Amino acid sequence: MTTMAMTEPPLKRLFDRLDFAPQPKRLELQVVHERWEAARDGAVAPRKSAINFAPEDRGAAETIFVHRFEGSDDDDSVLTEGASAAAMLLGPCRIGDRLSEAANRRGAVRLRRLLKEVRRAGQPVLAQYTSVELGRDRAIVEILAAPLSEDGRSIDSALTAISAHVLDGAPARAPREADDSLALFALGANTAFGEEVAQALGAVLTPLEDREFEDGEYKIRPLQNVRGRDCYAIFTLHGDQIASSADRLCKLLFFIGALKDAGAARVTAVTPYLCFSRKDRRTKPRDPVTTRYVAQLFEAIGTDRLVCIDAHNIAAFQNAFRCETVHLDAQALFARQVVADLKDLPVAVVSPDLGGEKRAELFRLRLERMLKRPVAKAFMDKYRSEGRVVGDIFAGDVKDRTAIIIDDLIAGGGTVARTAAACRANGAAHVWAAATHGVFSETAASTLASAPIDRLILTNSVPLEPTVATALGDRLTLISIADLVAEAIRRLHGNASITQLLEQGP
Repeated sequence: MTTMAMTEPPLKRLFDRLDFAPQPKRLELQVVHERWEAARDGAVAPRKSAINFAPEDRGAAETIFVHRFEGSDDDDSVLTEGASAAAMLLGPCRIGDRLSEAANRRGAVRLRRLLKEVRRAGQPVLAQYTSVELGRDRAIVEILAAPLSEDGRSIDSALTAISAHVLDGAPARAPREADDSLALFALGANTAFGEEVAQALGAVLTPLEDREFEDGEYKIRPLQNVRGRDCYAIFTLHGDQIASSADRLCKLLFFIGALKDAGAARVTAVTPYLCFSRKDRRTKPRDPVTTRYVAQLFEAIGTDRLVCIDAHNIAAFQNAFRCETVHLDAQALFARQVVADLKDLPVAVVSPDLGGEKRAELFRLRLERMLKRPVAKAFMDKYRSEGRVVGDIFAGDVKDRTAIIIDDLIAGGGTVARTAAACRANGAAHVWAAATHGVFSETAASTLASAPIDRLILTNSVPLEPTVATALGDRLTLISIADLVAEAIRRLHGNASITQLLEQGP
């Protein structure tokens, strides 16, 4: 049973979610909770001075404020730290202000009730509510409150961290298009990427509500009228510590369904990384063909079109869907980056397995056209079964060349590491790798850190794992695909040709 189910009705009315087993959705609150847990170290509660933030956690540190309790009846408390952060909830305030005198009375009541629960339970409390202005939902606000003990014996103060997800869409960084028939949405972790796409389009993101209930279920809906509009929902379907690929797939499907029910004229799912694409054929008896099953889900919910970038198997992707599909690739982006850096170095393009040989060959031909000189090729043998990868055959000419390994995705990093080692063993002067999707597993950072790769080029189709960025350091080059996605949306919305975009890139 959740804490919310046992909460008194007056407190329930203040919050949409309340629990004493904090699992914050917002990254900055996750960091605060981790630092609080580390500082507690078995004590009643940590001192505020013991909660330390690393330089990269500056954003989390700026979300916190501290109140000191006055008396034993929880009637009032005094702000001792973090006035600017507290203002998000309490309105304009200064150090020394009493909670009972806060400008935002509704916010003060919420915080006083929350701090009372913290003091009573002696544990962190995570709460969530929807702020309302002029009858409209404006933001999803998440609050983490945790006890502090400056004397080491009793809970005498509380730390609060607050984060708000504004539902009104991103701030306008460009004027809205005169053509208001386009509605552009970005879901979940793709909000920042969606802002880039919107800016490239000269548009703004259309607001949506994404609310999670206390049991992990959620609802998601547009907050503007979409009847008769051409809607594009951007959501990359990778799995991470926050949500699995299946969770994100369900959320996107539910949102598409909501758009169709609300009268959208056309809905396009823009999934830079399309999940469950690696199982596109039967290799063993009774194997699932998940690519086809995913396609059937999109079709059943009423999706009019799906756009993705570098599907694992383009033929399987195109054959699985009966609705319109648009397959983009990042080869033009990779080629421009590589050509700018290669100069006169001899080069070879390497496929890490036979399945990717066609992709590597197209990239090799593109490089030849751009460099106006021959480009060698090579490939590595690979066979995967029950999680084991075997195959040691390497064919091709990489001696004294810059070997460029091209692939659609990197997960564990083992395939690119073993291919890079084979290139080195066969005399490659330098080894570069380029992959569209970095869907990194927990072991990827350590694998890539020791891999004999001089450079790894990735796109931002999937948010980059910090551990991988740290492991690669200055060997990592990140390329944005926002302009590519924006140009595709512009052409699709205007019923223009996609062919030139596929050939030349944005």
